[in-house]
Amino acid sequence: MRKLSLLIAAAAGYVLGTRAGRERYEQIKKAATRVKEDPRVQEKAHQAADLAKEKAPVVKDKVTSAASTAADKVTPSGSGNHRSDLEDSLNPDNVALQDNPYPQGDLP
Repeated sequence: MRKLSLLIAAAAGYVLGTRAGRERYEQIKKAATRVKEDPRVQEKAHQAADLAKEKAPVVKDKVTSAASTAADKVTPSGSGNHRSDLEDSLNPDNVALQDNPYPQGDLP
């Protein structure tokens, strides 16, 4: 009997909660639609889109230049073996460069 009453209470809470949740969802949706359809918001959105279209070529050039500079730093030109260049710049005691990075013998 106790389980049945718990189930009934949970079901009632769920139904009431979903109704209240749905009503609040509809309120938020209506408010968002009103804001979206506001002429002032529309005007600002069009201004932002126009500005983005105007600045796109400049941004593209800057991003291309930055990417090229970064690529030049990562892969030095004229070097045939990039791995050995990287290994030379690493600490020679680095575990990644050791032939067998795992200790041998018994552990203390």
